[in-house]
Amino acid sequence: MNQQYGPGFEPDNNAFYANQGPDGVFSTNARYETLAEYTAKTFGWMFAGLMVTFLVALAGYTSGIGILLLRNSLLFWGLAIAEIAVVMVMSARIHKIGVGSARGMFFLYAALNGLVFSCYFYLYQMFDLVLAFGATALYFGIMAAYGYLTKQDLSGWAKPLMFGLIAMMIVSVIGMFFGGVNILLCCVGIVIFACYTAYDTQKIKAAYFAYAGNPELAKKASVFSALELYLDFINLFLYILRIFSRSRD
Repeated sequence: MNQQYGPGFEPDNNAFYANQGPDGVFSTNARYETLAEYTAKTFGWMFAGLMVTFLVALAGYTSGIGILLLRNSLLFWGLAIAEIAVVMVMSARIHKIGVGSARGMFFLYAALNGLVFSCYFYLYQMFDLVLAFGATALYFGIMAAYGYLTKQDLSGWAKPLMFGLIAMMIVSVIGMFFGGVNILLCCVGIVIFACYTAYDTQKIKAAYFAYAGNPELAKKASVFSALELYLDFINLFLYILRIFSRSRD
C-alpha cells in the first residue's frame, strides 16, 4: 500500500497551508499536518491498540476467560483464526472501507489479541512479563527512532526481511523436533521484527508524502501503519518473553 521514497529524498517537515478549490485556486484556509504530527498520530493509534490489548487481557485474566481458553483448544484456535481474518480483511479492503471502519477493525484485532494474551498471565510469571515489556519498549523505541531519523533508504530491507520470515517458519518446524532450536528462533525473531520496526516507521514518511493530497487515504494509511507497528511490538514482546522465561527455568 505504501510507497517508499527513493534515496536522497529530503522530506520537508515544515507545516504548510494550502487548499485547492474546485476552481483550481489555492487558498490558505486549511492547515496540513507536518510529518512529525502525522507520525505522532500514527504512533498514538499504535499505543492505543496496545492499551486496548492490555485492558482486555487484564479483564480476561480477572474474569477467568484466560483459563477457559487454555482448557478449550478449539475456542483458542477459533480466536486465533478470527484475528488472522480481521487482518486479512482490513488489508484487502483498506482502500474501500472508511476511516472509522479501519480504526474499528484495528481495535477489534487488538481486543481479540487481548483475549489471547489473557492466557499469558497464567503461563508466565508477572516479573517476566513486566521485564519483557520494558525490554521490548526500549528495543522498539531505539529501532523506531532509527527508522524515523536515518537518511538511509530502508526499502531494500523488504525482501531480506520476507526471506527472514520464511526462514523462521522453517526453523519453527525444526524446533518441533529439536527443542534447543527454540532459542535460535527467538533470537532470529527479535532481529527480524526489530528491523521491521525501523522499516515500517520509515514507511510512515512514504505514506505522508504519497497521500498528502488525499486526507482520507492518509488517515487510513496511518491506521494501517499503526497496525504494522503494533504487530512489530507484539512479536518483539513474545520472542523476548520466551527468552526471559527460559533463562529462569
